[in-house]
Amino acid sequence: MSKGTLFDKVWELHTVGILPSGQTQLFIGLHLIHEVTSPQAFAMLRDRGLKVLFPQRTLATVDHIVPTDNQARPFADDLAEEMMQALEQNCQAHGITFYNIGSGNQGIVHVIAPELGLTQPGMTIACGDSHTSTHGAFGAIAFGIGTSQVRDVLASQTLALSKLKVRRIEVNGTLKPGVYAKDVILHIIRKLGVKGGVGYAYEFAGITFEQMSMEERMTVCNMAIEGGARCGYVNPDQVTFEYLKDRDFAPKGADWDKAVAWWQQIASDVDAEYDDIVVIDAAAIPPTVTWGITPGQGIGVDECVPTPAELPESERAIAEEAYQYMDLTPGKPIQGTPVDVCFIGSCTNGRLSDLREAARFAKGRQVAPGVKAFVVPGSERVKREAEAEGLDQIFQAAGFEWREPGCSMCLAMNPDKLQGRQLSASSSNRNFKGRQGSAAGRTLLMSPAMVVAAAVTGKVTDVRTLL
Repeated sequence: MSKGTLFDKVWELHTVGILPSGQTQLFIGLHLIHEVTSPQAFAMLRDRGLKVLFPQRTLATVDHIVPTDNQARPFADDLAEEMMQALEQNCQAHGITFYNIGSGNQGIVHVIAPELGLTQPGMTIACGDSHTSTHGAFGAIAFGIGTSQVRDVLASQTLALSKLKVRRIEVNGTLKPGVYAKDVILHIIRKLGVKGGVGYAYEFAGITFEQMSMEERMTVCNMAIEGGARCGYVNPDQVTFEYLKDRDFAPKGADWDKAVAWWQQIASDVDAEYDDIVVIDAAAIPPTVTWGITPGQGIGVDECVPTPAELPESERAIAEEAYQYMDLTPGKPIQGTPVDVCFIGSCTNGRLSDLREAARFAKGRQVAPGVKAFVVPGSERVKREAEAEGLDQIFQAAGFEWREPGCSMCLAMNPDKLQGRQLSASSSNRNFKGRQGSAAGRTLLMSPAMVVAAAVTGKVTDVRTLL
């Protein structure tokens, strides 16, 4: 088993006890909730006559079901309005801080917690959402949990979990122009598989990650779960500290100095032992796009859709299913595939730096005829900052719609949905069947810059041709 890693240190520091099942009862430092997975959990508390044990350690926002065009209340969708009201009432009843629409801090839960400085190194974090692994970018151990576990954290501030093994994924070198953090994680998942991380925590390390901004690191950790890992993290360093300094909930004054000293100590030891180590050359990573129905079915934009003969026997059945569903021909280039919808946003790529880079390619260009393209900021704060820089005007001049913050078409639990067999170029994190709102809709995952390239050409395009 691993020894001396950040994961081991944080796990041990938060261990309350070992349960008869052999699982660890782990204290959770920060609990994030939203409108979709919390109503049932609060109902379970009421049924048992329980209260929220540490309401000050729980924070709520709304993201999944909020419309991004018209956010007037009551929502047109009765179920969405019901979820909103339930969260508002539950937060008020239990004294939980709630960042509602119009608060100035509402947004996708995995965007607002880091930007507020709530996510900090050495923490344990839980949320009823798969992509809670995002927060590991700060050197936190963050888990996505189910509704019954949301109940457990509300009632006890603990979770029953089995300890994970630790795999170090080391990427070294400098990424080539047109290659982004999204390409790095899609490449890793392609290499290791969507089940390769089952039973593991992924430690992302190496020169490439050291050179990344915090927002880029969040993109990578966000999709650790798509590779089967329960969580993913990057050791805290000066980049982490500079991002956190002076944020709303970050330590101040002498407390800041103490915090940084402690954060430095919890990083993995230089002689830490790992259960597995994988080394990747950054120069070998191309702009990457998915072609199938799992995030692991990815290829370089200049490659062809793989033929069954090129794939391991274990992957051929899902590949055949993907060929039929996606209506793509094995052996045919992915580049040039026509797109119908182009979406920039989500907890993966809806932050300010994502929008800046996308705007750089959108400036002076026009969305192709017949393509619907839209940009959804990850939070109200991101939206304000983007508008202060004029990014909204660049997008709108190019023919993109500029929306209000929310999860939007990432999972389409709101009005933003694909129609029929539409094919989407998306900066989000999942390309499962029906993920973007239509049972027959198709999704190609790629970086925000690649989404812009698709939008302005009307087809999958190598963004490097626009540099």
